[in-house]
Parts: sequence; structure tokens; C-alpha cells
Amino acid sequence: MKKSILIPLFLLVLLVSTNLSAQELNPYILVGESPNTIEVTQQKVTDALKASGFEILGDYSVENNQTLKVIVYSRKDLQEITLKVKERGALAAALKVGLKSDGPGTTISYLNPEYLFQAYLRNAYDSHSVGLEKISSDVKAAMSPLGNKNTGFGGSLTAEDLREYHYKIMMPYFTDPVELKEFTSFEEGIKTIENNLKSQKGATQLVYSLKFSDDKVAVFGIAFLDEEKGEKKFLPIIGEDHLAAMPYEIILEGKTATMLHGRYRLALHWPELTMGTFMKIRNTPGDFKDVFEALCE
Repeated sequence: MKKSILIPLFLLVLLVSTNLSAQELNPYILVGESPNTIEVTQQKVTDALKASGFEILGDYSVENNQTLKVIVYSRKDLQEITLKVKERGALAAALKVGLKSDGPGTTISYLNPEYLFQAYLRNAYDSHSVGLEKISSDVKAAMSPLGNKNTGFGGSLTAEDLREYHYKIMMPYFTDPVELKEFTSFEEGIKTIENNLKSQKGATQLVYSLKFSDDKVAVFGIAFLDEEKGEKKFLPIIGEDHLAAMPYEIILEGKTATMLHGRYRLALHWPELTMGTFMKIRNTPGDFKDVFEALCE
């Protein structure tokens, strides 16, 4: 009798799991249009996130353009989960909202936490699904009242595809990072990167940092504001509506500093890019690598 009950329950769990893995996820959520200026809208977004227990890590004007703003936020439970996922899991600890002002009002969008979690945490997601789903739900609850759209955009991929994502054959995966430098210690890595960012080496700007000394993990979110090679060059080509993809990151784990390969990270956040458009920014992954390597020198 027990056996006959357990088999259907097992099949039900398997069916639910299969349906979830096959669900299409959009990289961004369009909240809607705010009638307010970008400054007022930023304050409303900040207040809404804080009311749901999130911490604002930083913000900046993308491309040095005052009509494009990104707000970076996190929460302690998210940080605790992502730190358990070794090899760059902590990159998923920082979530982002994009604000774009094309006139008197402001468009609000945000990076879909579920999309990011599936891509960056991959199979480890399953062990922390309850906590991660709660975080995604809280983000949605905080942001939804600020607009009347609340629809996904920017392409779509299944959870299964995100966990093994690469743009094309022979292109890098999440597990193919660029190693920037091996330091003599975690502390030396922190000091070197922070000093170079303080001097804005390579036309960079520190947007946020997350440092976990006990775990010897640190994430630096970095604006690349070079007029000829930075955000102002490539974002207008591939799409400024996806501005919540920025800023790009360096992650220091132990003594090793790495970054996600540009041909992975940019493609992941712009999954609808055609090869023709991608070729127009073919130098951008190398430009990021060069400037991030310089930050580690």
C-alpha cells in the first residue's frame, strides 16, 4: 500500500522538477514607466528595496550618462547562499535595477534574479531553491507596485539551458573564466585592486564591493567609462535597455582574481544578439580583459 502511494508522489515531484527546468526565463523584467524624474524614481526604488530588507550596495550613471542609472542591491540571506557555491557563486549575490529616462518620465527594469541564479549557481540552485525562490519573490513584490507592466523581455532561455549556457559552439561557458592574476594572498589582492580602483586606473570606477574576509571572497562591480572602449562604445550597439546587466565584475577567491569571459557574460545578458551585432563589439571582451588585468597589477 505504501509503495503504491510513494511511486505516484515520486512521479509528481519528478514532473514538477521537469516543468521548472523547462520553464522559459527572461533576463529582465520591465516594471513600467514612472512619471517621475530619474532622481525621484531612484529614491522610490531604493525605498521599496530597503522595505523588503535589501541593502543598496551602490549606484552609478552608466556610460557617464545621467539619463542611464543602475542601482545594485543585495541581502544577507542571498549572500549566505551564494557563498556556499564555490567557483564564482558569489557573483550572484549582487542584483541590479536599471533606470532609463527618455523624457519627463523614467523606465524601470531589473535583472531577473531567477535568470541570474540559474546561470551562475547552476546545479547548486537545487539545494537552495526555497531560499532563492523567496528572494526572487521578494524582489518582485518590492518592484511590482512601481509600474504597471511587470513583463519579461530581452529573450528567453530555460533553466536547463542557462545552467550550461554558451553563445555558440566553441564559445566559453561559465566554467571558463579569465584568470587575471594569482596574488601572494587574499589581502594583497584586495589592496591592489582597491588601490587601482581608487585611482580610477583605465577609466574605471568602483560601483560596489562585497568582501567576505572569513571566506576569502570579494566581488568588485566596476564601471568601464573609457570614451573609446568602454560602455559608451558597446552598449548603444547591443542595447541600452539591458543596462541592468552592468556593471561588470572581478571576483577574488582566495589568492586568485578572475572575471567571466566577455563572450560568455555579454552574450548571457544579451541572449538575442545576432552574430552580426556581436561582431560589431568583437573587441569588447578583450578590452575588458585588458583593463581588469591592469587593475590587478
